Amino acid sequence: MSAAKPATSGAELLAGYRPGSSSLFASPSGTLLAEGTYFAVPPSGRPDGLADLAHRVDAVLGVAEAAGHEVRTVVGAVPFAPGADAHLVVPMRLRRGGPPVASVSDEAAAPVKQIRPVPEPERYAAAVAEAVRQINAGRYTKVVLARSLRADAPGFDPGPVVRALAGREPRGYTFGVDLGGGRTLFGASPELLVSRHGAQVTANPLAGSAARSDDPAEDRRRAEALLRSEKDRHEHAVVATAVAEGLRPYCSSLTVPAEPSLVRTATMWHLSTLVTGVVADPAVSALRLATALHPTPAVCGTPTAAARVAISELEPFDRGFYTGMVGWVDATGDGEWAVTIRCATADEDGLDLFAGAGVVAGSDPRAELAETTAKLGTMLAALGLEHSDVV
Repeated sequence: MSAAKPATSGAELLAGYRPGSSSLFASPSGTLLAEGTYFAVPPSGRPDGLADLAHRVDAVLGVAEAAGHEVRTVVGAVPFAPGADAHLVVPMRLRRGGPPVASVSDEAAAPVKQIRPVPEPERYAAAVAEAVRQINAGRYTKVVLARSLRADAPGFDPGPVVRALAGREPRGYTFGVDLGGGRTLFGASPELLVSRHGAQVTANPLAGSAARSDDPAEDRRRAEALLRSEKDRHEHAVVATAVAEGLRPYCSSLTVPAEPSLVRTATMWHLSTLVTGVVADPAVSALRLATALHPTPAVCGTPTAAARVAISELEPFDRGFYTGMVGWVDATGDGEWAVTIRCATADEDGLDLFAGAGVVAGSDPRAELAETTAKLGTMLAALGLEHSDVV
């Protein structure tokens, strides 16, 4: 993080986060608070903006250096669709601090007046059933289908929710990104797409999930059942293999564990593989690695092209930045990019929450509906709502 200010506490940066005028990204390795906009990365103008995104970011960082601007870091978010515009900026000011710590926030967000599911739960279950039919017909082998909740909350302030998420999930990747026009992307993702620090490359694909239980014995049973599940292990193996294959051309060495492990959030158990490697060419930035991986089968499906078509046919909304990537990259190539899940997009009237589930040949529509409800728990808890508020 070149040109960042001297280190301070993550809590201080969280307290200084102001939606609309700053963006925040907090991870187990530290916290970034980006204030103002010095220069925005221009849109591509190509059908696949990912193809030249790293080049455009390098060009903007070069402009900042040539002008003598002290910040040489780009911060922001990249959407799910390859043709949609990313929102990435060189900030006017960049402050760096330690990672967040577990805490309880007593701040209150604007009250949510009404929640509407998009689509209705039965329509989502029907879409999952249709996806299983298409999988059995050989159109693709996996697709990730999402659903959304529209929460009416005039005057909603994402700031308290971002601080609550950072305290609730300090081992995750908490973010609040100013999208302009009064819109904010915020959430707490458990999944690291990829990071690069010096020559060290790390990715942590997650796939295969189970809801947590408040009963310790039942919670352990669910975790052990997930670790033994052939369906979930297969789903996870597809994702872990895709990530490893995506990174291998850029690394001089790569370590991929043979077996998945378990990781937990406050609401979910996940199967996890920690992939580590050494970048072969120091000119390959964290963002270049991220664009090589995005989207993984964990958020799209496989084969990618066929899964994208199915998503466009079966999901009745535009994902926007959901299942994209969020993070930062600096002029040295270091950076961190998380998968944009467990998130919401806020505007002046309220917010849209998102969650998805991986559909394969053996998927049960009701079980996938229940999984999306459990995944929505991260955001619902931060909003002071319960699972009973949704189906």
